[in-house]
Amino acid sequence: MHAVLGPQPFGTFSGEPVFQATIQSASGATAHILSWGAVIRDLQIPLTDGTLQRVVLGFDQFDPYPHQSPYFGALVGRYANRIAHGRFTLDGKDYVLDRNEGGKQTLHGGPNGTSQRLWQITDWSTSSVTLELQLPDGDQGFPGAMNVRCTYSFSTGSTLRMDIEATSDALTVASFAQHSYFNLDGSDDIRGHELQIFADSYTPVSDDLIPTGEILPVDQTPFDFRQTRLIGAHSSSTYDHNWVLNGDGKNGVRHAASLTAQNGLQMQVHTIEPGLQFYDGRMIDPSLIGLDGKRYGPHAGLCLEAQRFPDSPNQPHFPSAVLRPDGTYRQHTEFRFVHR
Repeated sequence: MHAVLGPQPFGTFSGEPVFQATIQSASGATAHILSWGAVIRDLQIPLTDGTLQRVVLGFDQFDPYPHQSPYFGALVGRYANRIAHGRFTLDGKDYVLDRNEGGKQTLHGGPNGTSQRLWQITDWSTSSVTLELQLPDGDQGFPGAMNVRCTYSFSTGSTLRMDIEATSDALTVASFAQHSYFNLDGSDDIRGHELQIFADSYTPVSDDLIPTGEILPVDQTPFDFRQTRLIGAHSSSTYDHNWVLNGDGKNGVRHAASLTAQNGLQMQVHTIEPGLQFYDGRMIDPSLIGLDGKRYGPHAGLCLEAQRFPDSPNQPHFPSAVLRPDGTYRQHTEFRFVHR
């Protein structure tokens, strides 16, 4: 273990400083968090031989993040994932949002969502950092001025926790997700990892990756990860879908997924959220040069994003993503690293 310093300058964005905060667990697990996008820039986990294994994709410098990053490590919102046609109706009023994805949909809160903003680091200790962001009413087309707080902290062993709270002064929708790309052994292709998702059903999508509204069983489909299996077992299958997690997470965290690499390192995702987006990283730009000069490419990392369901504002039978002025949005998600 080495000395952990408080937030340090890491770059500039629109003329304002970007800071990096480093936090560490008692076991030696270390995370570097940026004030831009609440990004997990780097996360390293101790192995049984005492060495550290990097488990996320990122960049050595800040400059690539605003222009090249496909949401590496970012906290995406105020509505994670997609809203069809960038519009929804809430309490009888229609809202038109700023669209990205070629102007078709609103993805991850729009072109200037929480992943593209400067947050304020409001609290820091050697094992925890808290960031806050204020979003004005009408930002990206969403109703309500919103205050968002995100805390990353290490708990027992090598467990990285994420706790999000958000409030709004008007009726709105809210869903946030941690968008790290994970690779637990540094291999070029995560399809050699094994994955288990604790979900009996999923939400199929259209060609534009918008949920059709159906909730279908995973049984006898390539989406069946109820038993641990290689991600690449169905070589023709690609994944950018939401799984409907088993159980009720309202009164406690549920085990959403386990990811295991060939080096024996396993990451368990536990969350109170009802959905988990598994994206296989197939669209990662092969020209990206990442941490320690490593060239990334398709399938260099994968995302396991705890969330409310995509397009929930337009799908009334999906779990509600409505946030009322007298309420608080909360998410608790843990990334627990263990050795198998």
